[in-house]
Amino acid sequence: MASTKEIKRRIKSVKSTKKITKAMELVAASKMKRAISRTLASREYARYSWEVLSSLSQQAQESNHPLLKVNNNAEKSLIILVTSNRGLCGAYNSQVIKKVFAIIKENSHRQGLGESGIDFISVGKKGEVALRRLGQNIVASFNDISDTAGFTEALPIVNHAMELFKKGNYSSVSIAYTDFVSALSQVATVRPILPVSGAEVASFIQTIGEEKNKMKVEDLVVGVPIGTPTTKSVQYTFEPNYEILMSVLVEKLARMQFYQMLLESTASEHSSRMVAMKNASEAAGEMIDDLTLVFNKARQSSITQEISEISAGMASVS
Repeated sequence: MASTKEIKRRIKSVKSTKKITKAMELVAASKMKRAISRTLASREYARYSWEVLSSLSQQAQESNHPLLKVNNNAEKSLIILVTSNRGLCGAYNSQVIKKVFAIIKENSHRQGLGESGIDFISVGKKGEVALRRLGQNIVASFNDISDTAGFTEALPIVNHAMELFKKGNYSSVSIAYTDFVSALSQVATVRPILPVSGAEVASFIQTIGEEKNKMKVEDLVVGVPIGTPTTKSVQYTFEPNYEILMSVLVEKLARMQFYQMLLESTASEHSSRMVAMKNASEAAGEMIDDLTLVFNKARQSSITQEISEISAGMASVS
């Protein structure tokens, strides 16, 4: 059995760790609350922009907008991987990275040459490190996104992806992010955003609607709310011109969807970190209790041994 001095040192160390994890839990909870508020503020706009985008994309045959056209000549696709810059956030990063790795593995088998045929834009250091370890091609990385990233910070990322798609470099652009459902539930998702397809938009809305209809109303915090999907096509009247408005609307709405996904990822990160730190604090408390019990047993054993030695000494004298 370890000495009482060593056990006391371990108890002190665990208590120090518990103070750190508790402080991180409180900070993450505060950041999570702000992130959820920002996501809720844009939820309705994001929902209605989905509906408009779905209706506009179903009229794609009337438009020559590059974001609505499929690049059949492109051999590669592009994925924007959204992760965190820091760790200690549970399974937040590993879930979305595993999702992307599964796609890479599937595409590599399909290509047959050991190449995935996918390029990446990484948002967050953890995703970049994982992709480089796997030897994937990263065309751009954005590691300076803050916890309170605004729409202007998201613009360079999505604009860069749009420009690459317009040039015909990629057949499609998808976003790998974490969809925030509640503080205890975050779902890793890979969602295509370019080219804008009415069928894909409607299908995604239908899937999200079915999944969230299965959940309790109080658990729904952000994302597409109950009542969606809206798969019907709305006929719009365009003034002054369909082409002029499409060139503005499609890009604006696509940017908004990316920004909404970035908000959901941020909320998911802080929620996952809060839960992870809460679990760590509770585990530290249990460890302190166990070590205290061991310390008391060791102390009792030491006292008993001393009493036995004193009694034996007195018996030998007498």
